[in-house]
Amino acid sequence: MICENCKQRPAKVTVTQVQNGAQVQRHYCDVCAQEFHPYHLEFQQDALSLHQLLSNWFGATETKQPQEKPQPELTTCSSCGWTFQQFLKQGKFGCANCYESFHRKLPGVFKKLHNGNVKHIGKAPGSFGQTLQLKKQIESIRTAMREAIEVENFEEAARLRDEARGIEEQLQSGGDNPK
Repeated sequence: MICENCKQRPAKVTVTQVQNGAQVQRHYCDVCAQEFHPYHLEFQQDALSLHQLLSNWFGATETKQPQEKPQPELTTCSSCGWTFQQFLKQGKFGCANCYESFHRKLPGVFKKLHNGNVKHIGKAPGSFGQTLQLKKQIESIRTAMREAIEVENFEEAARLRDEARGIEEQLQSGGDNPK
């Protein structure tokens, strides 16, 4: 996504405003967001522990150096600027390149969403495979039958009709084995 103001840099800041009772979202890059909202400051100060608070209050000097917390890795898409957190929140990607940008983190998400499965096996469960295959076979036989009728090869068309009926009966009886 590109900044709505400068139309040059990727938008990384989303500003949501309520105008006339409706929510309006604006997407800005870091530079333009600072121009529109100069009063917004980022405080990256760690929370004080009770020991630090009391020692500072009573004038004691702190003997320990504060430990730096490791910052979480912020993965962003190079094309649209979406973060992985935005993807998780929205449930959809910002652009086609997000798949490549977030490919290392996606298996964990898919595993949670799809009961531990991270591999796409197909549109239908495996139990429907034989039925679907028979239906496709019937359709191809009917196409061949229409072509035989067009060229007036009625004997072949009758044979194909009988073959399609046999497979249809097999499907209706619920059996997967040919007769």
